[in-house]
Amino acid sequence: MNELQFTKITDAAGFIAALDQSGGSTPKALRLYGIPDHAYAGEPEMFDLIHALRARIMTSPSFDGDRILGSILFEMTMDREIEGRGTADYLWTVKNVVPFLKVDKGLLDEVDDVQLMKPIPDLGTLLDRAVAKGVFGTKMRSVIKHGNGAGVRAVVDQQFEIGRQIIRAGLVPILEPEIDIHSPSKAEAEQVLMRAILEQLGRLGAEEFIMLKLTLPEVDDLYADLVTHPNVLRVVALSGGYTRLEANARLARQHGVVASFSRALTEGLTVQQSKDEFDAALDASIASIFQASIT
Repeated sequence: MNELQFTKITDAAGFIAALDQSGGSTPKALRLYGIPDHAYAGEPEMFDLIHALRARIMTSPSFDGDRILGSILFEMTMDREIEGRGTADYLWTVKNVVPFLKVDKGLLDEVDDVQLMKPIPDLGTLLDRAVAKGVFGTKMRSVIKHGNGAGVRAVVDQQFEIGRQIIRAGLVPILEPEIDIHSPSKAEAEQVLMRAILEQLGRLGAEEFIMLKLTLPEVDDLYADLVTHPNVLRVVALSGGYTRLEANARLARQHGVVASFSRALTEGLTVQQSKDEFDAALDASIASIFQASIT
């Protein structure tokens, strides 16, 4: 494990830029960027276009390690290059941004009011590749629809089980048991999730470290015990469909929690913008998210 990256993630000010849209979420991301579905034919062209957007963001002078702790990459992004360097290498050596890799393969159908992760075939091989490319950690997402105790426990158990495998590979897992912001039992689900996470954290060894990516809660500072837990390097928050304005306002009330925004980060960026317009819009976005993350 890279000790400089470990120290940055643990101690520095800033937030995580989530640039890990996958096959299912990429068309929507491109539409928001101003590229309609009919502008490309098939997945190869689609992924070329989303990589161009990610490269435009990463190479912008607004995007650097002064305000950004790390960035989460899609597997294809890890395997591509930015300005002649592997993406993870570019992020760390040029931008001082710690690279993470999305490793989940999507969600199963809903059971017990949750969606568990699909099996991750060849996870060990993927983790070995990530380590070889200089990746520091991983991210994987499940979804909770209601405060169903059995379902929430199943999500947390799966996240920690796979998380331990990731730790053994020498990486730091970001566990993301997302609660749907539209859940009618969102506040209840958050309480159930907190209890399940704390129970699993009690089973980790002293040198087993994780991060947590959680929905912005209904009760401010709900995650305080997670923020200070010795096995948790960081608690980061997903925007979850909130606008950037709403997500930032909620985040600023969660002391010690920093952002890991995706759609809220890229809100307002369009393919039609000039370089100066794009950089100015990205700078304003990063500045606002950074400010909300340093409370």
